Amino acid sequence: MSTMDTGYSPTDIITYVGIPLAVLGVLPILYNTVATLAALSKIKRMLRHGRLTALTRSDVVNRVIEVELPRYAVTPCDRFAETELYWKPARQPSSIPGGSWTNFNWQTRAIGAKTQRVEYADQLRQPQVDVAFDELVAYLLDLGAVPDAHGWKLLRSTGLWTPTGCSLMKSPDGHFNALSIAPLDDSDGHLSLKVSWSPDWTTRDFSSLPPYWIRLPPPPPQAEPVEPEDIDKAAGSEEGASTSQEDIQTENVEKTKEKGQGSLRKESLDSIQKHAEKNSRTTLTCQISVGGLVSAMSQGDVAVFSSANLQGLYIEHLRIRHGKADGVWFASVATAYGTTSQTVLWNYKIPDEILNFARRDTVPCGVLVLLGVVDESETPQWATAYDTNEEARELFFRRSQAQQAAMLAESRMPPPQREIAVRDRMRRQMNEQMQDMRDRMRVENQRRETRILEALQSPKWNTKLVAEHNLSWLRQKQQRATAVGVNVNESLALRDIVGTLLHRMVLDGEFASSICRILDLWKAWADNGGMRRSDFETLQEKQELFALASLLVALVRDTATAHEGTLSLDLQECLRMWKIVRLG
Repeated sequence: MSTMDTGYSPTDIITYVGIPLAVLGVLPILYNTVATLAALSKIKRMLRHGRLTALTRSDVVNRVIEVELPRYAVTPCDRFAETELYWKPARQPSSIPGGSWTNFNWQTRAIGAKTQRVEYADQLRQPQVDVAFDELVAYLLDLGAVPDAHGWKLLRSTGLWTPTGCSLMKSPDGHFNALSIAPLDDSDGHLSLKVSWSPDWTTRDFSSLPPYWIRLPPPPPQAEPVEPEDIDKAAGSEEGASTSQEDIQTENVEKTKEKGQGSLRKESLDSIQKHAEKNSRTTLTCQISVGGLVSAMSQGDVAVFSSANLQGLYIEHLRIRHGKADGVWFASVATAYGTTSQTVLWNYKIPDEILNFARRDTVPCGVLVLLGVVDESETPQWATAYDTNEEARELFFRRSQAQQAAMLAESRMPPPQREIAVRDRMRRQMNEQMQDMRDRMRVENQRRETRILEALQSPKWNTKLVAEHNLSWLRQKQQRATAVGVNVNESLALRDIVGTLLHRMVLDGEFASSICRILDLWKAWADNGGMRRSDFETLQEKQELFALASLLVALVRDTATAHEGTLSLDLQECLRMWKIVRLG
């Protein structure tokens, strides 16, 4: 049967069959186009909601969307200059996976870009940001987050194999995760973390002391003794009432001159000295970082910790420098002072050599006896005992027997010979007395030298015991302690005194250098086999500084032994293992 019989031409057949087939072939392309445009619209809406800038390209045929998002390095906002941004979460955080860091306001810097090829909107991932681990933890602690001891211990022991979702920081009530382990998809070998925060969790404010900062109290005011002259003036005030009018006028003129000279002296007083005197009576706040002292500020008379009442101080003499240990000593003692049972985060790690030095027994007890700090009865036997009374008694008997023998021989002589013999005996006795005195002085010097050598070789005491005796000695010698500008009141504990010493070291560079030189000398003889004669002579000259230095070392020793195996130690080790982490 032909096509003419059926009534359809070949053209009709091609039209009826080919067109539907062509339409069916175009439908997938149309579907891909619609689906791609819809996904692209949703992606752009997500980017606008998160206030993200990105380049988007779409391939409607292959149903592929390219999104190029910038990668950032972030740091928390300045606590003092950007108070509003620092304490409040971001208004519109990103809802894209990997963008949990947008819950906070940050100072950002673009460090690159990441291109993603996605087919659906829910495949889009926001690039993680690089952030210093210590700054991130300090920021969350400052807001009020609470460290999870189990999480930090697990992170320290397992590292990158820590299970995803393991909590490192919790909300103040302990019910929610504030910082936890995130998947390693975009971490490139870095530790991957995610963060969440609610405005209700912020339990601290700008008046709280931030992590890595310590507060150094000023020394308590010393009671001024009443001068005898003042008492005499008060007692003689009644007698002065009968002074003549001429004397009164002369005295008024002299007082007017004195007042004028005093006002001129006050006007010419340098402003720097005024500030120094004011700072010596105010509380100081110091920031300690990994590299030691970063800044020191005078807080003034206001107890609120804010930028409005803080003034920067000169701290160049306490910065850590190569070849000079003053900055290391200050940072170590400040770390020991700032680390308490409530401290969970501290940035600076006390060098192992200083920790080992603080733990060792380095001060011979005999030296403390020679310095007058300890009574010899309180120490083990270390010095040779001499019976000087017995030696003097033997010499007296020997001289008496010789004198009696000479006098007996003189009694048998004729008078002329007796006079000559008496003169010879008197001259001989005079020479013997002079020689005995010289011998006695020589023996005393030899024994004094021997006693010093024996003291240098005597049993060594630990720094805590040395500090206790030195503190008692300073309190007994209040005048000598006051001479170096230190108040060691009975009401002050060792830790409080150390705080006032650090306060003065910040303000007084000469005092800081002097006490650090004593610490360097002490550590040198501890590392080189023991104290030498020159070291002992230096301690004699600067005994007050040595006593104060022993208080600093004792506090370092107590801190080193008090935090073994604690959360603080686990947290510090983790911060040292990962300097930079990925947050997303």
